[in-house]
Amino acid sequence: MDALDKVIKPKTKRAKRFLEKREPKVSENIKNAMLIKGGNANATVTQVLRDVYALKKPYGVLYKKKNITRPFEDQTSLEFFSKKSDCSLFMFGSHNKKRPNNLVIGRMYDYHVLDMIELGIEKFVSLKDIKTSKCPEGTKPMLIFAGDDFDVTEDYRRLKNLLIDFFRGPTVSNVRLAGLEYVLHFTALNGKVYFRSYKLLLKKSGCRTPRIELEEMGPSMDLVLRRTHLASDDLYKLSMKMPKALKPKKRKNISQDTFGTTFGRIHMQKQDLSKLQTRKMKGLKKRPAETGTEDQGKKSKRMKKN
Repeated sequence: MDALDKVIKPKTKRAKRFLEKREPKVSENIKNAMLIKGGNANATVTQVLRDVYALKKPYGVLYKKKNITRPFEDQTSLEFFSKKSDCSLFMFGSHNKKRPNNLVIGRMYDYHVLDMIELGIEKFVSLKDIKTSKCPEGTKPMLIFAGDDFDVTEDYRRLKNLLIDFFRGPTVSNVRLAGLEYVLHFTALNGKVYFRSYKLLLKKSGCRTPRIELEEMGPSMDLVLRRTHLASDDLYKLSMKMPKALKPKKRKNISQDTFGTTFGRIHMQKQDLSKLQTRKMKGLKKRPAETGTEDQGKKSKRMKKN
């Protein structure tokens, strides 16, 4: 039995609060990411990890020491660091002759590796190389994905889902226009993934809606897909399972169409239309001749009954 799997009983109130934060919740906390250097990481890979950490702050942990591990061969060290730092996302950087400038991006489920994808860095421009103003720490980015491969190929589809999970930041109910400060753009084209980061500039347009300009902020990377370790369909569905407390309760006689319009069905008793109160008009008033024929009809019915 691993030391981290043992049942730990808190001895102080501070330790109790710490363990309560780690317990499973109905609404989970914001996912944190850990950025780890391999034992042979070069200057390019180290700078990539620093730049990604600058985008992820304050929801990231950067390990400055080198860690000799190979995620595709042995995942125990990643799972250990995940439990230690309470991180469900990770990025591992390494460099060798066979796979130069290598990045492994992945995520955890129940402190075990769910899926991970290996990417090679072919071209890199750092944050500090682009001399423009940067966004403040903790800013939520807009994510844009371009290219048919993200919707057609299974590996690219899972990569898109992984990148959304990694960079989306906190979940918010409302977005202010002035709060849209930068964009992360991913383009899949000719077997490569082009990663670009832009700062959003709101300019005067002469009307209520401002004119938008994009200014490259960095970092900028040209990535190529290498190895993949994807979860099985059953495990992937299990990780996406929603707790019962968060599932919307079914409401009777209420439905929605594809456009989100809500329709309600009302059940009423059968109405007698002859007693329906209509607008009083002269044309709708009964004439004396009509009332006389109705009275004669009622009398004849009574006579027949007798």
